[in-house]
Amino acid sequence: MSQIIPTITSGIAGPLGVLHLPRLWQKASLDAAGKLHADYPAAGAGFDQMTLDAIGINREVFLDYIKTNKPCYTACEQWILDQKGGSLNAAAIDAHNHAVVAYNHDDATRGAILAAVGIADTGAILDAVNLNNLEDWQGFHKQEIA
Repeated sequence: MSQIIPTITSGIAGPLGVLHLPRLWQKASLDAAGKLHADYPAAGAGFDQMTLDAIGINREVFLDYIKTNKPCYTACEQWILDQKGGSLNAAAIDAHNHAVVAYNHDDATRGAILAAVGIADTGAILDAVNLNNLEDWQGFHKQEIA
């Protein structure tokens, strides 16, 4: 069975407007089905935890919901709303989205990712969202296409 590298970017939001939530749902869903690539956690300590904190959902509760119900994305968002009484804290979501977009990897991580994908580190790509995209796409290509 193929282990899938998630390719939904952290820089996209679903209807609730929460950046990274679609990616977190995809990773948790792949993990629940035993298909998530071993290099990826279902819910890690970085953007995953930031997202869960912003929406006020416990990591284990979220992962258990995904594993038990295997929801489509919109059902997952509705479940989140149901857990939060029908609405999310707009200020927390705005702060979260800003933090996701503004986060930069350290120099060593940036350099390693760029070297792995064959791009010179000129300082033009600093943000973690785009660096992570490049890393995911390279891994996907190596695993599935090359």
